[in-house]
Amino acid sequence: MSATSDAATPVDAQPGERRLRVPSWATELLTGSRGPALGLLAMCVVFYIATPYFLTQNNLLNIVDQTAILGLLALGMTAVIVTGGIDLSVGAVLALATMVLGWLSHDQGWPLWLSAIVATGIGGACGLANGLGITFTRLPPFIATLAMMSVARGLANVITDGQQIVGFPDWFGNLSTTRYLGIFTFTTFVLVVLYAAGWAYMRYRSGGRELYAIGGSSEVARLAGISVRKRTVLVYTVTGLLAGAAGVFLAMRLDSSQPSAGTGYELDTIAAVVIGGASLSGGVGSISGTLFGVLIIGVLRNGLNLLGVSPFVQQIVIGVVIALAVMVDVLRRRDPR
Repeated sequence: MSATSDAATPVDAQPGERRLRVPSWATELLTGSRGPALGLLAMCVVFYIATPYFLTQNNLLNIVDQTAILGLLALGMTAVIVTGGIDLSVGAVLALATMVLGWLSHDQGWPLWLSAIVATGIGGACGLANGLGITFTRLPPFIATLAMMSVARGLANVITDGQQIVGFPDWFGNLSTTRYLGIFTFTTFVLVVLYAAGWAYMRYRSGGRELYAIGGSSEVARLAGISVRKRTVLVYTVTGLLAGAAGVFLAMRLDSSQPSAGTGYELDTIAAVVIGGASLSGGVGSISGTLFGVLIIGVLRNGLNLLGVSPFVQQIVIGVVIALAVMVDVLRRRDPR
């Protein structure tokens, strides 16, 4: 058999070990964001057949609105994972930001717009602490962000002794419900702008390309003259800022600040990035792929809700999807020789 055959056949990797050769056309098809895009399309077709309520304008717009928070978190997480890191604190930082927003505006009498800026800044400070802990104290990203997750969640509860804060001005809530041009709310418009900026930065700016180099090998990147510490701190700080902004957006949507907000969001965020084609080993990932990953999770949950599937079963389904996404990543990255 020719060594260039496209048939999926087992090949010898090492003595006593055999592995599956992935057809070249399949590898090409799954490269980049094409795989997640095809998966999203297939999922939409299935739900369109299964329920007549899925492919309606209101439902599709609702999916976009519902994924806005996850989209903000996943945008920062993409850069983190591309550098070979991980951030387990984004959900807790979101909760801390939303509680700071409510506490400053309700208990301290600050203007709401200023409270929102400070809350977002608190998220950035948490991200900065993550970055400094990873780069200067040499903590593994898993440990540093796990510690921050505990600290931020604790602070979110301490601020109001675990009590939620309810009631914001109407104009604030309207930012997440009023549609401009019949499509965009303020939150979705901001999300689109940030994703466009993130895509351009990662694709065309030298700083974005340096993140891929760090994820490939931080030591090689350092020897090439890249400031690995500076870039790493910047990535985690921006991720924290986005988590803080997501906390503000969630308060808009819920008309309340809750210390339990964002529980489990870190797992959904990592899942969206991985489903979008990023590799947890670093050096691989894209903003466009993450966007498709976010939409896949949003469409999956929306479609299963329309079909009346239990939320507990939904978690099982999403777990299977994550496992399949990682499996595809492993297969397409194998050396076919």
